[in-house]
Amino acid sequence: MFGRGSLQFQMPSAKVAISAAASAAATAMIVRSVIRDYIPPELKHYLYSKLKKLFGSISNQFTIVIEDFQGFNPNELFTATELYLQSTVSSTRRFRVTLPKKETKISFVMERNSELIDSFNGVKLRWRLVTKSIKPTHIGGRDPYSPPTYVSELRRHELSFHKKHRELVLKTYLPFVMERAREMREEKKTLKLYTLRSDGRRITRGGNPWQSVNFDHPATFKTLAIDAGAKEAIVRDLERFVGRKELYRTVGKAWKRGYLLYGPPGTGKSSLIAAMANYLNFDIYDLELSSVRSNSLLRKILISTANRSILVVEDIDCSVEVPPDRQQSGRKVYSNGRLVIEERQVTLSGLLNFVDGLWSSCGDERIIVFTTNHKDKLDPALLRPGRMDVHIHMSYCTADGFRILCSNFLGISHHPLLEEVEAMMQKTRVTPAEVGEQLMKHDDPDISLRGLKEFMEKKQITEQSEAGEAEAAA
Repeated sequence: MFGRGSLQFQMPSAKVAISAAASAAATAMIVRSVIRDYIPPELKHYLYSKLKKLFGSISNQFTIVIEDFQGFNPNELFTATELYLQSTVSSTRRFRVTLPKKETKISFVMERNSELIDSFNGVKLRWRLVTKSIKPTHIGGRDPYSPPTYVSELRRHELSFHKKHRELVLKTYLPFVMERAREMREEKKTLKLYTLRSDGRRITRGGNPWQSVNFDHPATFKTLAIDAGAKEAIVRDLERFVGRKELYRTVGKAWKRGYLLYGPPGTGKSSLIAAMANYLNFDIYDLELSSVRSNSLLRKILISTANRSILVVEDIDCSVEVPPDRQQSGRKVYSNGRLVIEERQVTLSGLLNFVDGLWSSCGDERIIVFTTNHKDKLDPALLRPGRMDVHIHMSYCTADGFRILCSNFLGISHHPLLEEVEAMMQKTRVTPAEVGEQLMKHDDPDISLRGLKEFMEKKQITEQSEAGEAEAAA
């Protein structure tokens, strides 16, 4: 139908096509050179933004940008995303491996300017980590308990997906990322023991009042030398507490639990606290009230503690001043001709205001533990439910505790001397710490148990002698 000449007219030769392509490329290079050399940067930026917006309106892709800082403070969503993406980093061939300071577990992190693909409910999601080098500077510091961060690059995560999945990503996927990151944070968590900084000036100026070390105490409920029934009751109470988040919200109570551990020294109060922390995977904040000079400073210190933690106040009977009529104590001074009370130490009312007042709601899933050797010396206001919910008597060594100590120190559960020693414990008050010290003196069970018997016999004689002297004096 078509002649040869007609076909040549419809289909240009390869030479003509190549020539046309070369001319177009040359023209593009000239236009690019003109734009670069003669158009002001402001106009170029404007043109590029308009072109980007034009192509964006045509594209079906939707992109969410998550920057690492929100103003002057770290962006929690960026931190959660960075942690979550560690579980999907296997989909990329290049990633970074880090071991943060004071941590024990290796972290896998996306490489800069790299991409990985995630899938959620059948939806394909593309993540990209974009970085930009900047002049070294400090960012942060507005939060009084978050020190400034030294930054030399800005980072952001870009999440791209088809725009029809926008509602799914915003309402379902991102909350899932946050929850999964929280779970991973708990799984990777290295327990910390926090104590107050010795630099009091830094605390009053708004710095972080706590310093930490890795908490590596080996105590567990399995190795704890207390009665089996008491141990089971404590574990059940802890499990109920951590599983009742919605109940606490429903009844309008702060999600916290108070424990009072009382008994003579050496009965395992510190070991019980360590076992609780290891069981729940909670950090410990060890607060020495004698180093806090005012109620207002106490509030600043306590609200800086993290969720899922145990606050420990040891020897509470020696740490809090109980002024007459529970009035605030202090030193009378004159300021601008007016008489004022200058706070000098923490008072009972100041402590109770945090334990059970409005300040108690400044945090979730927290446990407060008070210890004392003399429960009778504590103010009744401190002991009521809602403040100290569970009272645990840490007694002298019992048969159950003794059997556990023998298993821990000597690796035995049966021995001819065990029943004899247990019978002596019913007549002689000996603490688990004293028993453990005797059992550590020799690896041979025979020698260790005989040494423990001799120790208890001497202690029994001493107790009888002291009781006789007290009776005679009366």
